[in-house]
Amino acid sequence: QVQLVESGGGLAQAGGSLRLSCAASGRTFSTNTMGWFMGWFRQPPGKEREFVAAIRRFSGSTNYADFPKGRFAISINNYNDTEYLRMNRLRPENPAVYYCAGERGGNCESGYGYWGQGTQVTVAA
Repeated sequence: QVQLVESGGGLAQAGGSLRLSCAASGRTFSTNTMGWFMGWFRQPPGKEREFVAAIRRFSGSTNYADFPKGRFAISINNYNDTEYLRMNRLRPENPAVYYCAGERGGNCESGYGYWGQGTQVTVAA
């Protein structure tokens, strides 16, 4: 099994920054994650969850949705099994819950079998 725990959400001002973290644990994560992606998705209230960014666990290759390109940066530290999403130049928009995910999904939600509980991000104007 794999457990994913997000942290780092909260309230930020427009133009500011937040860094989300996602700590992974579990025997499966330690022994059987070749080819895995670690991803971030977000879900505003009443809307569907959408892709934000993903990173290949061992190669470090990344891909992003269009909206955060140039402002967000995804990274991973394989020594402490933690994924990060650095969000810069935040824009005022509807609050959203950010979820981290792990498995082979890339930018496709259905390809991820493991999800964190989510962390709320609110950006005030």
